[in-house]
Amino acid sequence: MSKYDIIAFDLDGTLSDPAHGLIDGFVYAFKKLGVDYGERESLRRFIGPPLAEEWARAFGFTMERAEYAVELFREYYNVYGWWDNTLYEGIAELLAALKGAGKTVVLSTSKPQDTAEDILKLHKLYGYFDFISGHDYAARLREKKWEVLEYALENLGVDKSEEARASCVLVGDRMYDAEGAAKCGIDSIGVLWGHGSEEELATAGFTHVVKSVGELEEILL
Repeated sequence: MSKYDIIAFDLDGTLSDPAHGLIDGFVYAFKKLGVDYGERESLRRFIGPPLAEEWARAFGFTMERAEYAVELFREYYNVYGWWDNTLYEGIAELLAALKGAGKTVVLSTSKPQDTAEDILKLHKLYGYFDFISGHDYAARLREKKWEVLEYALENLGVDKSEEARASCVLVGDRMYDAEGAAKCGIDSIGVLWGHGSEEELATAGFTHVVKSVGELEEILL
């Protein structure tokens, strides 16, 4: 029997693949701004972390310009991009098994919460989740992974003791997930079917790294 009773999932690159719709949105924003973004495939590196912060670092934007770029991205993504999203094979069955086993299942994503909820509904996953924690885009709250994760844990009544946090785990596909979990004092599982490379996951500090949904299920159940 797994020691994990509360299981938090990242969304992009963990439950579903948003790459095509996201990258189309990135391209739309950069073309509007006249930014030389290089090869389209190179934009995959921006899937996962908070966009404004990453774009400011990558392109030398001021934060004001970076936030404007994100607004342009959302101009496209909120209409055309969010539904261009593919569920990974075996995820629905895994979530059903976790709920059947009495686990508490949580979504913790840096994506705006309303968009995250729409994607869960698109894939008929919404009912598997006991709590959904995403970025409050309007109020500029909970953008970083540790913030959405801590918000979920607090709302579930998980105190900050080592004993309470030992039963919690975050499943994600980028180094930001491992960092966020560590900051919240919980374990983490890196999945290799997402957007983080094997090298990134190996050095990120994940408690476990898995190559398949089957391997993930063995740890969680």
